[in-house]
Amino acid sequence: MSKAVVLLSGGLDSTTTLAIAKSQSFDCYALSFDYGQKQLSELVSAKLIAKKLGVIEHRIMKISLADIGGSALTDVNLKVPKYKESNEIPITYVPARNTIFLSFALAWAEVIDCQSIFIGVNALDYSGYPDCRPEYIKAYEEMANLATKQSIEGDRLTIHTPLINQTKAQIIKQGLSHGVDYSQTISCYQANNKGEACGECDACVLRQNGFEQAGVIDPTKYQ
Repeated sequence: MSKAVVLLSGGLDSTTTLAIAKSQSFDCYALSFDYGQKQLSELVSAKLIAKKLGVIEHRIMKISLADIGGSALTDVNLKVPKYKESNEIPITYVPARNTIFLSFALAWAEVIDCQSIFIGVNALDYSGYPDCRPEYIKAYEEMANLATKQSIEGDRLTIHTPLINQTKAQIIKQGLSHGVDYSQTISCYQANNKGEACGECDACVLRQNGFEQAGVIDPTKYQ
């Protein structure tokens, strides 16, 4: 079986992505991050999900993007806003987050002789983050194949984005077909220590709309 490093936040999209990778017969290595985010309940979910879906190994990397700040998810001086329709990139964008996360995944993949990385980015029902777009992923994959020993020696890396052109409703339906228990996932940007969601931030509203459009009962626990 081929190996895959799967970025796992504990949220809806990354959990669905892990389930898809498992369904494609990959031996999965899950990678999560304690990156200085204000709410850490998502990591509790990530641990539960990694265990339930039977990954080979689950690692939580501790880095500090809070030292950089600039995002409502990491900066104590910035509040997470309520959802609103806008064409602007919201303050919940974390500068260079996916670039940093993919770099750790790339390094681990090379160490374990793995040529596949899965990431649950989505470019339809999302908040407009620039590092979730197909052109970004394509550029990163090209860079990655210029940057590692294994790729230079002929083992090219592929970054898999199975959700990138799907709506939240489509993602939820696909996850359910793979047996995903969405009650264990946390998407909220400011969930409390019990894992209860605010119901008002971008992530919560997009998630709520997805369940409604999919015609599925939302199992999320709200404050």
